[in-house]
Amino acid sequence: MKRREFLLTLSTTALAAPPRTAMGIATTSYMTFRRPRDTHEFLDHCHSIGAGGIQASLTSLEPPYLKKLRDRADQLGMFIEVMSPLPRQDVAAFERVAAAAREVNALCLRAACLGGRRYETFDSLEAWKKFVAESKAAIERALPILARHRVRLALENHKDWTVEEMTALVRGASSEYLGICLDTGNNMALLDHPVETLEAFAPYAFSTHIKDMGVEPYEDGFLLSEVPLGEGIIDLKRVVETIRKYHPATRMTLEMITRNPLKIPCLTDKYWATFPDRSGRYLARMLALVHAAKRSQPLPRIDHLDPAAQLRVEEDNVKQSLHYARERLGLL
Repeated sequence: MKRREFLLTLSTTALAAPPRTAMGIATTSYMTFRRPRDTHEFLDHCHSIGAGGIQASLTSLEPPYLKKLRDRADQLGMFIEVMSPLPRQDVAAFERVAAAAREVNALCLRAACLGGRRYETFDSLEAWKKFVAESKAAIERALPILARHRVRLALENHKDWTVEEMTALVRGASSEYLGICLDTGNNMALLDHPVETLEAFAPYAFSTHIKDMGVEPYEDGFLLSEVPLGEGIIDLKRVVETIRKYHPATRMTLEMITRNPLKIPCLTDKYWATFPDRSGRYLARMLALVHAAKRSQPLPRIDHLDPAAQLRVEEDNVKQSLHYARERLGLL
């Protein structure tokens, strides 16, 4: 079946209510165009296309809203993971979110230390070290709150920490309430091999961002792009099997971001400003992986499409990925 015919079939076929093992969807799968505004609405939308749960911020922390959300998730047999910032300053705000996550029976909180990308955000090693100290302090503020509400925190590898740094960060905290939201593609931007990332982070994986990645060379390094599951270079079956080996109850959550490819400028001086201990081995290995990844066509771009077409592509990418998860990964 051709891709266009396949997508048409997906958009016109009614999907049955998903069993409890079906893949969830993170709101970041719709961060470019659709941008969900309400947690309850997002839950219903994800159910309508066959997902088994959501990872999302809470629209409201008011008890009636939380009860309605929890009741609806229970009715649909869907899980909830709550997105939240770390307590940089406002500890009380983080505590309110942790309490609300408990009220909706969330599997965990998902957070990230850095909103941007390390190699774009920091121009010097000193600036990076300041960020490291601030992030560790925020995690220390979060830990007693998590323990008090018995809520786990899954910290995403968000193009900030290398494999070695992230593993040391979680081990150093030595808390049953701190783990990782294992993103299967992000650390490629830091030149970590995806298999190495998987093997190192899986023992701590409270949560996931399952994505497939396409790569292409460009003059300053390589391009990196989320692509529908099954169209990239990530060994997705190995991902699911490895995470389940360590954490059978951890849910698989899709993060399919529809956007232009990201530029990873690993051949520029600025990129290396915060990596004093990384050897050329990481660069050589990643560039070899990029050049070995032969694609039949260039990575997809969306900036030439009008808004309506962009919205359709975004939804089609999510639906196609859910279909792949059901048919090829056994996430039924």
